[in-house]
Amino acid sequence: MKIEKGNPGYLRAQRKIEIIKTVIAFLLVIAVFVAGYATTGSRLNLMTVVAILGCLPASKILVGVITRWPYQSVSDEMAKEIQDKTEHLVVAYDMVVTSESKIMPIDSVVIYGNTVCGYTHSEKVDLNYASKHIKSILEQNKFNNLTVKIFDNYKAFITRAEALDSIAVVEKQESREREEQIKAVILCISL
Repeated sequence: MKIEKGNPGYLRAQRKIEIIKTVIAFLLVIAVFVAGYATTGSRLNLMTVVAILGCLPASKILVGVITRWPYQSVSDEMAKEIQDKTEHLVVAYDMVVTSESKIMPIDSVVIYGNTVCGYTHSEKVDLNYASKHIKSILEQNKFNNLTVKIFDNYKAFITRAEALDSIAVVEKQESREREEQIKAVILCISL
């Protein structure tokens, strides 16, 4: 079963898939090279050229593995807790948001109305930069007047998420489609 981008466990599943793809791609390269060597008795043949060219897509897949390797999926317990406390919100998990100069792992974001709140466990993420970057990308996509806040304190994040969920229950706004669009934009800038 394929785990969609933005769901808990996505990074873990993608890492496994990309490792399998990488192994298969390099095995095919080796098989082509061995087949060429076995048929001609020399490495100087057309199959060697094909094998060398086959290293390009195999290496591209390997880059995906290397890029995602340091980043972990949220724990099942954390995902369950967030899901339980944000029933009326749009939520995304397991994102590695990229900009021109930084890579920022974000464990989860919750979206309601004009508010986007996120949580990262990484101490290396510049919270202000991450918030401004996400807000800037959303504004470029015509989502204006948003408040974007990334927390590195889980308790503060979950408290804010619960408060947003309570507001969503009371207000019962019909903004779900817009919130899903905001989520889609954030997922587009994520690995």
